[in-house]
Amino acid sequence: MPDKTDVAIIGGGLSGLVAAFEATKRGRKVVLIDQEGPQSLGGQAFWSLGGLFMIDTPEQRRMGIRDSRALAEQGWLGSAGFDRAEDAMPQAWASAYLDFAAGPMRTYLQEIGMRWFPVVGWAERGGGAADGHGNSVPRFHITWGTGEGIIAPFVQLAREAEATGQLQFAFRHRVTELVATDGRITGVHGEVLAEDEAVRGASTTREVTGSFEIEAENVIVASGGIGGDHNKVRALWPTDRLGPAPDRMVAGVPDYVDGQMQEIAKAAGADAINEDRMWHYCEGVQNWNPIWPNHGIRILPGPSSIWFDAQGNRMEAPCLPGFDTLSTLRRILSTGHSHSWFILTQKIIEKEFALSGSEQNPDLTSGKWSAVLKERLGKGVTRAVEAFKDNGADFVVAQTLDALVDEMNRLTPNTPLDPTHLHAQIAARDAQLNNPFAKDAQIIAIRQARAYRGDKLIRTAKPHAILDPENGPLIAVRLNILTRKSLGGLHTDLEARALRSDGSVLEGLLAAGEVAGFGGGGYHGYNALEGTFLGGCVFSGLKAGQSA
Repeated sequence: MPDKTDVAIIGGGLSGLVAAFEATKRGRKVVLIDQEGPQSLGGQAFWSLGGLFMIDTPEQRRMGIRDSRALAEQGWLGSAGFDRAEDAMPQAWASAYLDFAAGPMRTYLQEIGMRWFPVVGWAERGGGAADGHGNSVPRFHITWGTGEGIIAPFVQLAREAEATGQLQFAFRHRVTELVATDGRITGVHGEVLAEDEAVRGASTTREVTGSFEIEAENVIVASGGIGGDHNKVRALWPTDRLGPAPDRMVAGVPDYVDGQMQEIAKAAGADAINEDRMWHYCEGVQNWNPIWPNHGIRILPGPSSIWFDAQGNRMEAPCLPGFDTLSTLRRILSTGHSHSWFILTQKIIEKEFALSGSEQNPDLTSGKWSAVLKERLGKGVTRAVEAFKDNGADFVVAQTLDALVDEMNRLTPNTPLDPTHLHAQIAARDAQLNNPFAKDAQIIAIRQARAYRGDKLIRTAKPHAILDPENGPLIAVRLNILTRKSLGGLHTDLEARALRSDGSVLEGLLAAGEVAGFGGGGYHGYNALEGTFLGGCVFSGLKAGQSA
């Protein structure tokens, strides 16, 4: 490894890889530093479903979706709720990303080999106000190959740059200090960690075998968020907005996603803003076959499962599956408990249940139509969902509601549910199906979802009575809070340069990806629209690599 380079990039995830691509194609020499081994190259993006937020694409138009930058901006600003003086740069980054997503983004990614599943997903549908939170149209473009398909082109480009000597990897190197000279960041210092062949995502040894120092004209921090450190998540938890931090959470990211590099950057003079803004999911289940500690997986639900809080009360709109993540999180925590329940039927799980992550969607990850058709349009649930149904600690199956509730109460004996109360609420919901019109917000939402042919084809079951045995068996899923994303982070200008607390540029230091709140220190504001995490990593990595 050289002791001097043009650009040192800390973090081999998606934003770091994009930054490396942009820097090397400008002729810059790059050292890419990561505390994990080569088997973890690509970071958290590898585990994702590969969804990207793009605007007015051919995929949308083929599905009959009329989208525009103006419509997307209305949804973004209604979701973000920018209301702080320090939100000037985050809002500028949001505007720049919308320009990118409505303009060159798709071509930029297509030219390096990415392609997208033709059915565009409708994620985070919002709270019901036209100018409020949520996507008014489907914008979630699933990349063929899922997360692996997102990172593969950039890994290949990095390996090609390595072959020409333009880039060098420094795996198992952990940065512990940013070196400053006369007020400018001029390099990094850190520890060399012992080699470890643990599989991607698993915990690795922190045994130190040596030290290193690299001088660099520019340093890019692309080290990710804090979701693997639940103590840090709880310390920053916005109790005033979301209620008390959950006493129990499952981890949506590996334990090395600990936010340490953000603290090191702050110690060197970089400003961090909006650290109390975060994005955690309500539909987490324990992974029956875990890779990292406390490993959780998110259910990606269609709109039909009935959602009950821990006390057995059906949650009201907009706390419906797939609509308003943070409103639902706040509603769940208002009970004083950190879990909730789905109750559904076999017909719903077959049509609507998917699991987040590349490893849970082998058909989409394969990029083969034959695999997708067999898995998605065949009879029964996907193999991944069936495995969770059979083996997952949070899944219960029964023929009758009374038997189902008995098993649910075995899982949560300290918060027992009343089967009579549950039956009354489900029966009231079922009675709304007798006419083509209804007052039940969820029934209305299901019917509207099926008006979009993508949902009708593969995502939303035909409305049916939950209590009708013909639609069974009944299934209940205990849902846990799943840690995932930081929405705030290092404050950066539109060139991805780190800013000091007085707003001046900290020369020599840039930041990209989640550690920078995906741009500017939090370009989502308070709420995300989905597909904007990977999209933000691409865009902020591109800007950092072009600036360094």
